[in-house]
Amino acid sequence: MLQINKISLLQFRNYKQKDFSFTKKIIGICGQNGTGKTNLLDAIYYLGFTKSYFSKSDHQNVQHGMLGMRLQGNFNLFEKEQIICSILRENNKKEFSLNGEEYKKFSEHIGRFPCVMIAPDDIELIIGGSEERRKFIDTIISQITREYLQQLIDYNKILQQRNSFIKQLNENGSINEALLQVFNEQLSSLGELIFAQRTSFLASFIELTLEFYKMIAGKDDLVNISYQSDLQSGSMLNLFQLSKQKDFILQRTTVGIHKDELIIKMDKSIFKSEASQGQRKSLLFALKLAEWQILKKSKNFAPILLLDDVFEKLDAIRMHNLLKWVCSDDGGQVFITDTHVERLQTQLQTINDEFQLIVLD
Repeated sequence: MLQINKISLLQFRNYKQKDFSFTKKIIGICGQNGTGKTNLLDAIYYLGFTKSYFSKSDHQNVQHGMLGMRLQGNFNLFEKEQIICSILRENNKKEFSLNGEEYKKFSEHIGRFPCVMIAPDDIELIIGGSEERRKFIDTIISQITREYLQQLIDYNKILQQRNSFIKQLNENGSINEALLQVFNEQLSSLGELIFAQRTSFLASFIELTLEFYKMIAGKDDLVNISYQSDLQSGSMLNLFQLSKQKDFILQRTTVGIHKDELIIKMDKSIFKSEASQGQRKSLLFALKLAEWQILKKSKNFAPILLLDDVFEKLDAIRMHNLLKWVCSDDGGQVFITDTHVERLQTQLQTINDEFQLIVLD
């Protein structure tokens, strides 16, 4: 089982210096908006992923007016203590270590201490563009297979190089066909590998998501999800040949796995256009619980589940069913935030399991 027992925050967001100890598997965190509930969950997530769930820049996580920050978490994994530490120096140099040993590549840490976050802005996963859904899928697979993460990093690096090369063609008017072919072959090799892994992963992930949707919503609502990729119609090398002129005109690579999409429909209509708020929220939770379940199966232990303001998303009955499921005996550690102490306490008491309640002021 994976569990965090203690976390220390120094100059992280609204925390100048604060320590928290977690003594139970189920942790309720209560406080008004602005007291740091979400920031505390994000600090836990940060130690699992080497970055914030909400901020693209590490500098945004530093307390206003301060230089640098430090996070340390004392985890327990299979009854062995693991200490994770992240330091952002005043010169913006970032260090990340496990048990005192500093990582050379932060990507080596991904997947060792998995967390699943459910936050209010996650609705973009349903109503946002394809990039949101690709990022979501890539994050899950990267925690399962470290090679996939490296392939993805390499693919995006070469993609940027190919796009820069295409833009230069328009500037100087000459084409280096040999160099273009090198980019095409490198992207094709990586793209085919990524496509194969996404195809294999999504076969089970989509099925699991639809099962969870039915459990949360109480019916299937004729929701269906499908994987769409350029590579389903041919090899990347052939696609590059067919899109060559279009690429030159638009000055970017217009085909490849960076264009992949999850198509979500309700009956025959686009889901986000027809679904109610309740149906959107049910699907969001279904996607996240499928992520949690698949990571749990692949790691042989449950990821830490971080639920931020979920009471604003689901009615009492659905909330009870959700908590009963995620807080089951074979589940992992669960953190839940809310603005109302009584509501949070009442919901946690219905689970019939011990819990810890932390009230922020």
